[in-house]
Amino acid sequence: MLGLMQSQPLLISSLIDHAERHGGDGEIVSRRVEGDIHRYTWRDVAQRARQVARALDGLNLLFSDRVATLAWNGYRHLELYFGVSGSGRVLHTINPRLHPDQIAWIANHAEDQVLCFDATFLPLVQAIHGRCPGIRQYVLLCDAGKVPAGTGIPGLVSYEDWIGAQPASYDWPSFDENSASSMCYTSGTTGNPKAALYSHRSTLLHAYAAALPDVMALSARDSVLPVVPMFHVNAWGIPYSAALTGCKLVFPGPALDGKSVYELIETEKVTYAAGVPTVWQMLLGHMKPDNLRFSTLKRTVIGGSACPPAMIRAFGEDYGVDVLHAWGMTEMSPLGTLCTLKNKHLAMPLEEQNRIRLKQGRAIFGVDMKIVDGAGQELAWDGRTPGDLYVKGPWIVREYFKGEGGDPLVDGWFPTGDVATIDADGFLQITDRSKDVIKSGGEWISSIDIENIAMSHPAVQMAACVGMPHPKWDERPVVAVVRRAGMELSRDELLRFYDGKIAKWQVPDDVVFVDAIPLGATGKMLKTRLRESLKGYKLPNT
Repeated sequence: MLGLMQSQPLLISSLIDHAERHGGDGEIVSRRVEGDIHRYTWRDVAQRARQVARALDGLNLLFSDRVATLAWNGYRHLELYFGVSGSGRVLHTINPRLHPDQIAWIANHAEDQVLCFDATFLPLVQAIHGRCPGIRQYVLLCDAGKVPAGTGIPGLVSYEDWIGAQPASYDWPSFDENSASSMCYTSGTTGNPKAALYSHRSTLLHAYAAALPDVMALSARDSVLPVVPMFHVNAWGIPYSAALTGCKLVFPGPALDGKSVYELIETEKVTYAAGVPTVWQMLLGHMKPDNLRFSTLKRTVIGGSACPPAMIRAFGEDYGVDVLHAWGMTEMSPLGTLCTLKNKHLAMPLEEQNRIRLKQGRAIFGVDMKIVDGAGQELAWDGRTPGDLYVKGPWIVREYFKGEGGDPLVDGWFPTGDVATIDADGFLQITDRSKDVIKSGGEWISSIDIENIAMSHPAVQMAACVGMPHPKWDERPVVAVVRRAGMELSRDELLRFYDGKIAKWQVPDDVVFVDAIPLGATGKMLKTRLRESLKGYKLPNT
């Protein structure tokens, strides 16, 4: 016997309809590329998203045709999120920090028909448009009549001219909720990127889950600053969860320096922010010298890479901000776990609570996970035994776009490439990427542990640990360090800093001081490139 409930597909258009009808006066604030502040409401977003859909109809785009963006976090990008997917096309957010050759390859592989881009990226589009014959329409995200002369890009129009003549009435189509809604290419360091192709159903389920109290806990009472870019895994789903809850959204545009982010947090009374550790390093670096404080910020979710313990302590103890450590990946839409305490942890001393907060947290409903050994056997959840992390769930890929890379699943589970432990309470702790684990004398050493200790030294701005060949031990850890400006730090001083913090055999064999750690397009450390830069390096006493 079937239930007798109404059957309505889970579609992204229903999110913007809900935001307009039930939270229409909720504010959207954006720092524009031009530098000024733009303000309007969810009601305006909905109206202009319908105009976007009309403009796409005017180009005779077919169902599931791809519309690409090269854009910062801002109100026009938000309109494209709903206008493109809501009309049945696929939103393809491209990471502008990738190499132009990769961007051209991605646009062609995705078969993009339209490319909408911020003025910041005009030189980039000028460099690639001749190599992207499939793109029929280029749209500059700017005011009417503001397209500069002589761009060399045929048919380039301003966004406001493109949608401005369109009526604001539009009947969103109804279709299968499993239809593709958006796509995001992985930022792989080897080979060509592969695309995760999200569905309307997976996106809405992810939006529901992200807003749960034990996840992001978003509500209509929040003012939310997504510093995590909208061109990377849909800003961790925040635009969708924000529409679902009707919260205020504050977009930073291209100004991601500590001063700009801090001023926006204070001016717009931001209560919740999301970003990667590198951005928060700049924010804390701006605040500390002038003894600045937050007046409204209460929570921040930090993901993308492991959050250094010193950063969690600084936010919590110095500024009264609760850090929610998170983990996920492009293939997971992206949220997998988020670290919030259980009821039984509330009576614990702060130091013990902080040890829990260092973990990436518990699985969100909709995500199942396990750790396995080299033979694929599931390992115990004892918080000590590391294994390869596998996941499955309704917003996790089953295969990549166009079948690139073949079938990625193992008995229905997606292998994440992470090595982790899981404790008896279900808290996940990433100990390394499988390709970055250091094997020394048959024992595993976590590069993340070594990096976190180095990062807790006051003279260290950034640290990355890699394994280097050793004739006896196979590999030994070496830590590359960027010193803080104006501060002194010697090799021996940092190595002594490890005393008592980890086992002696895990202490790095050497410290290499560098001007910068190579970072990828999403702010993650590129250890492959670091290893290349250390080519020819020999460990001491080998």
